[in-house]
Amino acid sequence: MKVQCVPSSVGASNNHPILATYLINDVVAIDAGSLGLMSPLSAQRQVKHVFLSHSHLDHVATLPVFIDNVYIHGPDCPDIYGHPSTFDSLRRDFFNDRIWPDMIRLSGQESPFLRMHELTEEQPVEVAGLRITPIALKHVVPTYGFLIEELATRTAVLFVSDSSPSERIWEIANQCKDLKAVFLEASFPNSFRWLADKAAHLTPALFVEEVKKLTAYVPIYAIHIKIAFADQIVSELNALNLMNLRFSEPGEVLTFK
Repeated sequence: MKVQCVPSSVGASNNHPILATYLINDVVAIDAGSLGLMSPLSAQRQVKHVFLSHSHLDHVATLPVFIDNVYIHGPDCPDIYGHPSTFDSLRRDFFNDRIWPDMIRLSGQESPFLRMHELTEEQPVEVAGLRITPIALKHVVPTYGFLIEELATRTAVLFVSDSSPSERIWEIANQCKDLKAVFLEASFPNSFRWLADKAAHLTPALFVEEVKKLTAYVPIYAIHIKIAFADQIVSELNALNLMNLRFSEPGEVLTFK
């Protein structure tokens, strides 16, 4: 299984993952924060399925741009998967003919721009040789983490982004014998615990407590590190002395097997 964090910043320091999009085997995207910014355009056109964790801007920002970029006249269009509340937000706040043309309405009248599929908690969806299971997280809006299993290789990875301390997702992860890696958020430094609690995010101190809930010893990739606190968060994460702690550069392709 290939996993890539799609870059979302430009300039001399272009390695900051400000917006969230992760590509799985080039054809499935987890979130669409930077999806519509990918170059070349052919890379965007390979993506056929987009799974949205929740409605916050850094996870959906370029979804309308992506849909516009890959549109062709005919029956084929991207399949978008998400929580009902995420789709409600897209309808009200994005595809409303004010912020962006109502591609949802237009998809029912002409050749479709997108197809929307509501996810049900802990009900897996099989696409592109993957089984993707949405698992509820504890955030300020309804949010899913995703267990992604590649059926042919019996390889699995877990995405836990935008969440305060949780239990159920670790229970499910501990039942997965094929787990090869975890991508876990660490949004704020320890001194901002007060803000992490209000915004339902993790600090490095909370990060390590979540890691302790996992019984498998696999690489743990720290993600969703706020750029304003990046140096401090990375320093605090490294001070935990977790031998399986990892960081990945935007654009880097990770392979698990």
